[in-house]
Amino acid sequence: MRVPLASLRLKAVFAAALLAGAAAACAFTGLAQKVTLAQINAALQEGEADKALALVNTLPQAGANNPEAQNLECRVRFTLQQWNAAAGECQEAVNLDQENSNYHLWLGRTLGEWADRTSFFSAFSLGKRVRAEFEAAVRLDPRNSAALSDLGSFYKDAPALMGGGLDKAEGVADQLDKVDLARGHQLRGEIAEQRKDFDGAEREFKQAVADSAHPALEWTVLASFYYHRQDWPQMESAIHSCVAAANRDPSAAIALYDGAGVLIKSKRDPQLAARMLEDYLAGDSKTDEAPAFVAHWRLARLLEQLGDGAGARREQAAAYAMAREYRPPQEH
Repeated sequence: MRVPLASLRLKAVFAAALLAGAAAACAFTGLAQKVTLAQINAALQEGEADKALALVNTLPQAGANNPEAQNLECRVRFTLQQWNAAAGECQEAVNLDQENSNYHLWLGRTLGEWADRTSFFSAFSLGKRVRAEFEAAVRLDPRNSAALSDLGSFYKDAPALMGGGLDKAEGVADQLDKVDLARGHQLRGEIAEQRKDFDGAEREFKQAVADSAHPALEWTVLASFYYHRQDWPQMESAIHSCVAAANRDPSAAIALYDGAGVLIKSKRDPQLAARMLEDYLAGDSKTDEAPAFVAHWRLARLLEQLGDGAGARREQAAAYAMAREYRPPQEH
């Protein structure tokens, strides 16, 4: 039987409409996932761990088969100090996209934290994996200054059996000079400190301050050096310089968090440490490398020391509201 031409045209129009609708639906789904990934990252940066994990669960298959979602969940778990779970998520991200430098970097970081808290034999095996991931991150992006810095620190600290060595660390410092001069000086300072060349280390850390686009960050490194040397006047002077630099450079607010950490470890000037954490939390440049919920817990303990019980309870409640799964260690 002959099909009328008009009917064929209607079927063709209908089929085209279906295809266009399917394409639009796919495009909408892709856009929705991109928006959700951006929201997860924003929650991560703000320290909203619970919110970030809830958003991950709204993705298809809770983010499975999406390397960026896996990496973001890894980083959330990292802030919660759930090293095993974080490593699993980061490994999935790397499995899905083996050419992404930052995915290898974060896997190396999680494995490194896990290695620090396990038995000697497990740590040895994990340490070799850490090195491999950092080396892969640098190989994939030789200008990834964070990856270079972490690889250099690994070479500096790891025994030769794990592939470490100060000569290797110095080679990485030479690479850093071409990418981030301040980080190059910082790594050289760490190498000198390892060799007990404390005068040389101090010179390198001071040069890092001079060469840095964000000197507040390098002031905390110098303060930490003085902390290790138990040079309290110099340490406190460096912390005050850090605060002044951070006030001029709000994008370096993480230095307030790090500097407060140095004061907490040294058990000196809790009032200043509390103010630094308050300023960090009040600012707009929070980062997952200084989780806001951890800052709230640290501030709570400082306020308790200072006799402000109500303030301590307020900060504890704020931390718990952001990250119910987090269990603060004693040193915080």
